[in-house]
Amino acid sequence: MRHVVAGTTTVTDCIRYRPRGPKVEVSVTVNGVQHTHDVEPRTLLVQYIRENVGLTGTNIGCDTSSCGACTIHFNGESVKSCTMLAVQADGGDIATIEGLAAADGTLHPMQQAFMENHGLQCGYCTPGMVMAAIGILDENPHPTEQEVRIGLEGNLCRCTGYHNIVQSVLAAAAK
Repeated sequence: MRHVVAGTTTVTDCIRYRPRGPKVEVSVTVNGVQHTHDVEPRTLLVQYIRENVGLTGTNIGCDTSSCGACTIHFNGESVKSCTMLAVQADGGDIATIEGLAAADGTLHPMQQAFMENHGLQCGYCTPGMVMAAIGILDENPHPTEQEVRIGLEGNLCRCTGYHNIVQSVLAAAAK
């Protein structure tokens, strides 16, 4: 147990000692594996994925749905997992960044394109960008540069100028 200096409280302390409410059972398939957990009704899907399922590639960036770092695929659609409650996902199918590569380690074509075209820098936004980019190509397999830029508007990157990210998406579309 961590010692806390009198008069100081951290977010971790508040979460650890918050009163617990009634739990609700949630069952979802994540990257092809069935998961069932009891969660508080207010648990965000991003928290469920990270804390209950144990997959931390889905990042928490802003808590306001502005950045897209938490983008996943829910029932085949790109969604920001901070905008959904875990209970809303009950019975659904979730794909995260961890589920993209093949079992032998072969990267998904979008992951490969990001690597080959230097579509990342610090990497924090990359999982969400990759998931959003796959969603773009699912809807439009041959987008223009402008369509890619519009499609990625909900995903922020604070390190790049987006040029290499857009080029990565276009390269994946060309394959």
